Amino acid sequence: MPAPSQLAIATSALNRLVKEEASYHKELESQQARITKLEQGNDDDENAEFTLRQERKALEETKVMFPQLRQKIEDAKSKLEAQLEQDKGPGDQSSPEDITKAKEAIAAALHAIREAS
Repeated sequence: MPAPSQLAIATSALNRLVKEEASYHKELESQQARITKLEQGNDDDENAEFTLRQERKALEETKVMFPQLRQKIEDAKSKLEAQLEQDKGPGDQSSPEDITKAKEAIAAALHAIREAS
């Protein structure tokens, strides 16, 4: 099996970052739901205040990740676009399938960036 091309590697990296960002969004929603539940919950639990404080801290830590992740996605997208441009020259070693996957990854990254803004 031949080694993956630079285009395939850059595509995989961008796809991983887009999936990671989606995962953080799911985590954010989950944390917000837990906080809402704790705020509306019964006060019988003596650790409720501590748990609520911890959940809010985790929520803030998750929010901090978005700007960093967005920058990583933009950097990976730029790198992939440059690699795609470079592979258009003579001696093109990328398969049409790799090129299609790269373009799909760029579209997914643009969508993720627009949603985050």
